[in-house]
Amino acid sequence: MIAQIPAEPRDSSRLMVLHRDSGTLEHRTFRDLGMYLVREDLLVLNRTRVIPARIYARKPTGGRVELLLLRKHPAETWEALVGGKGAGAGTKLVVEAGPELEIISTEEGPRRLVRFSKAIEPYLASIGNVPLPPYIHEPLSDPERYQTVYATEPGSAAAPTAGLHFTPELLTRLGEQGVRQAFVTLHVGLDTFAPVSERDPAQHMIHTEWCEVPLETAALINAARERTGRVVAVGTTTTRALEAAARYSYLGRFPRIAPYADNTDLFILPGFRFSVVDAMITNFHLPRSTLLMLVSAFAGREVILNAYEIAMKEGYRFYSFGDAMLIL
Repeated sequence: MIAQIPAEPRDSSRLMVLHRDSGTLEHRTFRDLGMYLVREDLLVLNRTRVIPARIYARKPTGGRVELLLLRKHPAETWEALVGGKGAGAGTKLVVEAGPELEIISTEEGPRRLVRFSKAIEPYLASIGNVPLPPYIHEPLSDPERYQTVYATEPGSAAAPTAGLHFTPELLTRLGEQGVRQAFVTLHVGLDTFAPVSERDPAQHMIHTEWCEVPLETAALINAARERTGRVVAVGTTTTRALEAAARYSYLGRFPRIAPYADNTDLFILPGFRFSVVDAMITNFHLPRSTLLMLVSAFAGREVILNAYEIAMKEGYRFYSFGDAMLIL
């Protein structure tokens, strides 16, 4: 069921429409999205951009080491996944066609904290590779197909895949229909996709991700709710950003949601009370993932599992390059 290549064009992917109130399902194409949105609805999208974060370095012995940059810290320090043996604290490496670096601490598993001798960002465009998920085995002829068409803020190690279905033309049509658009930023880390191995999911540790809900987006959300318009979150990442910001709202100037710019470790499980999001666009997720748990919290666990069974029988494509679901 795993999609190896993206649909072409983007909005030709399939769209399962799930009505939470009745439990009914419809089978559409993503370009039909406007049939389910009305004037005054607010579409909220995550404008993060995947950085070419997979790079290679050499040990003094000549051995090659793969690094996947996850998150930047101050002073040219990065959290990274480092492959290969002998890559412990104190190891010095030289990036191929790039600067030197030192592993300054060993974290859980292959996770390391590394410090570059100079900024690595100027080198990434020429030496870095877009880190496709490990379950995608087909090479990607155009790296932009793993970016949304509205991605402007570099910082993610993985794409917010629910947004991959949008084309500029579809966004324009929705705007002409009266559907407003607003943006958040949540830089996606690989921990989002890490499977939950604990018997009690509440014991699973989810790492922090940086997110921002700007003032203009908060204002549009509050205005939409006053007009009884729905807030439609494009993806689980947008949902996390909005609900994280809602925890810091206060009555008065920001009755529903306040501007927010900080790290979030919000882990949404069944039983969570959603404060902002009224509808959600999402892909079909991996078993035992925090993403599957989030959509189960939104629509109901049994409802989602039943929808997934039907999706498999109907031949829907799963995961990053797969088809979409609209939960109303």
